[in-house]
This record gives sequence, C-alpha cells and structure tokens, in this order.
Amino acid sequence: MKNDITLQPVLPSEYGKLRVLAETIWPVCYKNILSGEQIAYMMDMMYSENVVSGEIAGGVRYYFILSNGDVSGYLSWGVSGESENAAKLHKLYLLSEKHHQGIGSSAIAAVREQAGDAGCRSLFLNVNRLNLNAIKCYEKNGFKIVREENNDIGNNFFMTDYVMKVDC
Repeated sequence: MKNDITLQPVLPSEYGKLRVLAETIWPVCYKNILSGEQIAYMMDMMYSENVVSGEIAGGVRYYFILSNGDVSGYLSWGVSGESENAAKLHKLYLLSEKHHQGIGSSAIAAVREQAGDAGCRSLFLNVNRLNLNAIKCYEKNGFKIVREENNDIGNNFFMTDYVMKVDC
C-alpha cells in the first residue's frame, strides 16, 4: 500500500521529543527480544541529546515521519563511513498502530531516493536477527541479508544483527 509521508527534520529543540518517541516505540518493538535493562541502556546510548547532536554534526540526518500530518515514527540515515558510495539507514521506527499501512515502505523509498541523490549506490542497515517484522518489511522493500554481526555494546549487552543491503 502506498502512503504519502513527509520527512520533517528533527531540530535541536526536538531532541527530547525524539527520545520520548523512542521510549514509546522500543518497549513494544523489542518486548520479546530485549530485556527492559538493555532497552534502558540503549536509550541512553543512542538517544541522549549529546549523541543525537553529535551524529547530526557528523552528517547523519534525523527525521520525524509524518503521515497525514501526524508523527508516525522517526528515521535516521547518513553516508556510510565504510564506503563513499553507500548510505546507512541507522534507524527506522514506527508507532505500532502505524504498522502495515505502507508508511515504512514510503520512508524507505524516500531514504533510497535521498541517498541516490547524494551519490550513493547502495543502502544498508543493521536489524536484530529476532526482529522478524522488520526483516519482513525490509525484504519486501528489496533488502537482502548480506552477513551477520554480533556487536558488544557494553554493559554485557550485545546487538545480534543481520546486515541487509539494497541498491539505491
């Protein structure tokens, strides 16, 4: 299903709003995958104002995803440090009630277009190997699994991911 969306850049004054949105989405998204302790740890690791502002200063773009004018989720992406011809989709999260409406697919299409316009030939991402709904969405949008990664993120927590890739 095609869904017209708007990507609204996250402003510095909205970093707190981004964090609240993440704190709303993550416990639902990861309830059967990650412990509450790991979710809390990752919120601080990934969504503090210093981390977000540092990523933006380094070229990562953060957007709220709006559908019919309402915030439905958020995403971030940037040109990869691994290859100047590749972009990385760092984050793509939707409120659970916004799933299965084509919003995620529209957001992926928008990022692929932006990355292509930036000269990137491919877009890749990491996804938790147990996040079957996200994997299904990415596969539906042309992503293929290219490898597995196990990343130690500290505090005895790991991210056990697939790396997936699609052409821009």
